[in-house]
Amino acid sequence: MDLHAIQSALKEAGIDGWLFYDFHNRDAIAARILNMDTSRFASRRWFYFIPAEGEPQKLVHRIEPWRCDHLPGEKHVYLPWKQLQDSLRGMLGDAKKIAMQYSPDNNIPYVSIVDAGTVELIRGFGVEVVSSGDLVGRFEAHLSMEDWEQHKEAGRILQKVKDETFREVARRIKAGESPREVEIQNFMHDLMRANGMHWEDGPIVAINEHAADPHFEPTEENSFGMKEGDLLLIDLWAKKDEPGGIYYDVTWMGYIGTEIPERIRDIFNIVRDARDAGLKMVQERFAAGKPVAGWEVDDAVRKVIADAGYGEYFVHRTGHNIGLEVHGNGGHIDNLETRDDRLILPGTCFSIEPGIYMEHEKLGFRSEIDVFVTDEGQVDVFGAVQTDVIPILTLG
Repeated sequence: MDLHAIQSALKEAGIDGWLFYDFHNRDAIAARILNMDTSRFASRRWFYFIPAEGEPQKLVHRIEPWRCDHLPGEKHVYLPWKQLQDSLRGMLGDAKKIAMQYSPDNNIPYVSIVDAGTVELIRGFGVEVVSSGDLVGRFEAHLSMEDWEQHKEAGRILQKVKDETFREVARRIKAGESPREVEIQNFMHDLMRANGMHWEDGPIVAINEHAADPHFEPTEENSFGMKEGDLLLIDLWAKKDEPGGIYYDVTWMGYIGTEIPERIRDIFNIVRDARDAGLKMVQERFAAGKPVAGWEVDDAVRKVIADAGYGEYFVHRTGHNIGLEVHGNGGHIDNLETRDDRLILPGTCFSIEPGIYMEHEKLGFRSEIDVFVTDEGQVDVFGAVQTDVIPILTLG
């Protein structure tokens, strides 16, 4: 924890302090920022208050007085509930506005962790509670250049897995086989394991109407066999299976044939252009030194698809934060599922992945890139970026 940096950020934001609170290790954000030991059972409530100025304050239960001993600041110990409330009120001092892991109207569920009762308790002290969303983005979702290298190493491997997968589909089809989606997924699993990767689920391997399901995952029971003339979507995400691994997450499209049908090409190009419009907005804003929020990028991407007449078929947010988890806690590219007004911050990574999903036509399209903004405001995308649907049967 960088106390000086947090206090500087609080002053910059006009917030009097940041109050961390947890019970039963529910707040993974607090655990990561404060380096809490979550291997031990947390059976009692604890609080840690970082004021914009002055010494931090910690409040722990008499049964677990060691809970925050690794953190700087004055320690207060409570036993009865009234003592907890009185001590907490005293810790906050003259603070009038504090940040907590809270989101108005639960707009950003990733940071909406503190329960309503605790927020009510703090408000009862005459203190305004505001969202810690941008603070979380700065101190929990921030990636160092070493993290960026981890992301790129994962990207090198997954780009190779993607290439080998399309070649494997081509090989099997040319051999007269009809590989099922789950078989190709297993092929990808083997490559990923052989390269020391870690992932929780996926990857997505989907043809035709299955590609129209944004979260389709093949199983032995639901998998289709592939054949010439099928549209193929693969979405793969993983990180190096080692401490500090950062996820890489991309989606590519292929067509099992030697020539791409005009309609397939045209729809993919809309998705591609929408993706690129989002990237362009981020690049232009940072180049000009102007802020940009996730909802604004979502709007720019969504407009391209809506203007082309496919707006109703773009049914998810444009992108998500990426870090130690594939869906991290930083700002998302979203003005559909939520209005994510968090800023895109230097040192963060996120996906841009628009899609068009038409179940009635048994077609689904998505293209995904990962965008990283350095601390200096340089906007980078690592790895190959898809510009055209891959004609799979041209691959050797």
